[in-house]
Amino acid sequence: MSMQKFAQLQEERTGIPKGGHKVSILSNIVKAPEQQIQQAEASPGFAIALLQIVSNDQFPQTSRLAAALYFKNLVKRRWADADGNHLLPQEEVTQIKRDIVGLMISCPPNIQSQLGEAVSIIADVDFHTRWDTLIDDLVSRLSPENPIITDGVLKVSHSIFKRWRPLLRSDELFTEILHVLERFTNPFLNLILTTDNLVSQNQSNKVLLQQHMAVLNTSVKVLHDLTCQDMPDAIVGQLDVIVALMDKYLKYDNNLLSQEDEAGLEEYVKAAIFGLLTLWTTKYEEDLRKHIGGLTGTSWNLLTSLAQDTKYDILASRGMNFLTSVAGSPNNASTFSNEDALKQIIEKVVLPNITLREADEELFEDEPIEYIRRDLEGADSDTRRRAATDLLRRLMQSFPDVVTRLTMHYVESALQSYASDHKSRWKSKDTAIYLFCAIAAVGTVTQASGVQNTNERVNVISFFSEHIAVDLTTEPSHAILQVDAIKFLYTFRKQLTQQQWQQALPLVVQRLASSNYVVHTYSAIAIERTLFLTDDNKQPKIPRATVSPLAKDILTQLFKLISASSAPEKVQENEFLIRCVMRVLVVIREDVVSLADFLTTSFTNIMRVIRHNPSNPRFYYYLFESIGALIRFAGPSQPDKLENAFFDPFMLVLTDNVYEFIPYAFQLFAALLEANPTAPISDNFTKLIQPVLSAQLWETRGNTPALARLLVALISRGSTHILQNNQLQPILGLFQLLISSKSYESLGFDVLDALILHIPNENMQEYYQTIFSLIFSRLSNSRTENLARCFVRLYHSMSIRNSPQQGLGADAIESYANAAQEGSFTPMYLQVVLPDSQKLTRPVDRKTAIVSFTKTLADSRVFAEKYAKGWGFTAEALLKLMTEAPVVTRDGEEAIVEQDTEDVGFGVGFTALSTCRRPPLDPCPDVQDVRGWTREYLTAAAVNNPKIQGYIQERLNDQTRNGLAQLMQ
Repeated sequence: MSMQKFAQLQEERTGIPKGGHKVSILSNIVKAPEQQIQQAEASPGFAIALLQIVSNDQFPQTSRLAAALYFKNLVKRRWADADGNHLLPQEEVTQIKRDIVGLMISCPPNIQSQLGEAVSIIADVDFHTRWDTLIDDLVSRLSPENPIITDGVLKVSHSIFKRWRPLLRSDELFTEILHVLERFTNPFLNLILTTDNLVSQNQSNKVLLQQHMAVLNTSVKVLHDLTCQDMPDAIVGQLDVIVALMDKYLKYDNNLLSQEDEAGLEEYVKAAIFGLLTLWTTKYEEDLRKHIGGLTGTSWNLLTSLAQDTKYDILASRGMNFLTSVAGSPNNASTFSNEDALKQIIEKVVLPNITLREADEELFEDEPIEYIRRDLEGADSDTRRRAATDLLRRLMQSFPDVVTRLTMHYVESALQSYASDHKSRWKSKDTAIYLFCAIAAVGTVTQASGVQNTNERVNVISFFSEHIAVDLTTEPSHAILQVDAIKFLYTFRKQLTQQQWQQALPLVVQRLASSNYVVHTYSAIAIERTLFLTDDNKQPKIPRATVSPLAKDILTQLFKLISASSAPEKVQENEFLIRCVMRVLVVIREDVVSLADFLTTSFTNIMRVIRHNPSNPRFYYYLFESIGALIRFAGPSQPDKLENAFFDPFMLVLTDNVYEFIPYAFQLFAALLEANPTAPISDNFTKLIQPVLSAQLWETRGNTPALARLLVALISRGSTHILQNNQLQPILGLFQLLISSKSYESLGFDVLDALILHIPNENMQEYYQTIFSLIFSRLSNSRTENLARCFVRLYHSMSIRNSPQQGLGADAIESYANAAQEGSFTPMYLQVVLPDSQKLTRPVDRKTAIVSFTKTLADSRVFAEKYAKGWGFTAEALLKLMTEAPVVTRDGEEAIVEQDTEDVGFGVGFTALSTCRRPPLDPCPDVQDVRGWTREYLTAAAVNNPKIQGYIQERLNDQTRNGLAQLMQ
């Protein structure tokens, strides 16, 4: 495909004419051009053509940006497979890595950001072992006299190095970091010092000053990256100089850098410096100790001089975060140890930043969802209120008595101000509530659990009764006070007793009907998080019996709020509402059956609207978790109704290629099949088998785990159809594909387990020699702990199926294994099966191993006649497993914990649904009392075959003989 043709197709699919100014690349998709572009992906040179479009300034800016975005997504999908093997031709891989740095540096900022993400993805796979020239290339391009190029180089560096920040320490990680430090550190430190001189030389030249400050801003971020895991010696040696430089720029002031309504480079540089100093204070206290006093003074002066304008928010919050890190160190907290200093901090830093501003009110009214996301405890955003709250809490931990007393003085003063005039001084009460919550909570407050422990110097329940409850039972003077009341309940949800919650819950439910966006959303948040609470016995704090009578009203109102607008972006804007739907369904469990018709209609209507433009991954994740809960709890009693309701909407997801939804659709198809495991498979699903076997579907990594689960479910229900339509061999081909990958080997064994369980042995036996050959090849050449564990589970699953009708068992395995590789059974059994059986952790797996070893001792002719020592080793392995006889439980009232949508990895690749997860397969469900079954089976075998008593006497040592005798008594 030519570059011109691609650019034309991109303009068609984005709805942007040549020369247009507004870009909306992933919305308003025109399917025909989209399909042509996707077909062209497999063409040689496609990725290179994309980069040529990006680099060619003859194309419209919109086409260049579209090509950059498509390239980033192409890299995400097709750079490498799950095992790191390149999927693009090697010559293209080499050319991309050679050209992309220079290209990114030369592009405008909006294109730079897309290419930067692509570089980070490539680095995840290839750096540094397969891209060892990258750092030398970057260093060679550093040129302080050319700040635009240099800033581009540093942005590329940052896109690579920032990957280290969330990672756990490992030898592999530190090898990569050392590779970078040896080549990059000294030139980089010299660049910082040179840039400082150039800033000083260009104080009056606005253009050059901004360019050099941009370099300094990115340099501080890179310095953060380089020190996020450890403090390199080269930086320690220059620490005095670097800290002096940081202090200088915290005090720096130049009107040429200021912007009227938003943060400028000066604010961003200072905020980045505070972020760096917070890291160093937390991790490298000894190195920084002598500088803490001076930096604290500089921070204090800066924070007390900042205006309340929103453009200073990030700077104010980062500055308070730094003070919080100082206060958190026992060695540094003495800086604040006298009462006057604490009073000054509370009065001049905490109070001004915790008090509601006009800008906050405007956000509450004009962008309510943004207000909520910033306001939630545990949210990852830089707000003044959160930073001030964290600072006050940290001071309270270090000086509890003094800080509690000082803060309560301001709380009482604010409440008195509110009492004098409710209408005009409602902000005073809002401030009082925030201050009280800040000192009442001890430790970290999270979205998941709220407050774990409280300050014994204050009474949370009394404060609620005296000052908060009234705003739930009456209309307060401002909606924000009602939000405060609901948030108070949400924050201290663990401190309320079950009885108190049963009184409070209906009041919160009533607020779902509020016309105020923030009020009804916070009501949904409070309901959802409270229903998630469990007691010490893992039982819901708000029992199912309490929630079920309220469920229909809650759900009806939630769906009304979600569907208040017909615009796709508005329907999916508020993930907190649909998350509450999910939680209600999880709590009421089988009581959902009476609401099935209402729910299926509501869910399918939402899917129909948002599938054209999925824009909020959290919303549609919780939507599909909700559908999963409905299928799990209503599916067993209403399987046909749910299949009829959801099959066509899910098929539309596939046929319209809504790739964000596809992995969820596959999982929910599987859940529908699993909900009615003994019924014949329907025509809907038999028609789905052949498309699922298409190799193209399995090329997308996000699809693979979901497809494997669906294939297992199709095998379990459609084995007859599979055999009739000669689909067994293609399935075995997929098994071979899956076990060849370290990332997907367990999925391959899931598929094979399903085949063994549901396909008659006479149809499978001709393939076992090949199957064992494939497995032995992996065990010999690239064995992993997971591979060995999967094989051991497979062995035991086959071993227990030793009846004439089933046709397997230990003897059959021995025959197939030795046919695949002569003499392989003995080392396989001694080196893999016996030792790794002891490593099995799931009760169902340990139970299966016990049944397998028991049947081997009782029934195996091969072990009786050919492997005398193996018979003894098997008895020893059985007794070891029996020391902790597993107890396999049925699906009960366990808590369902969904994915953490705040996790950095959420939404990347495959996301499993928790509400309808597949339980572990139990190959021997009839065995419940494992010890009793084993005793009876061995005893009966010894009666029927007297030789077994001889084996016990001849082949076992005294300890094993006595242990087996006790087991059989």
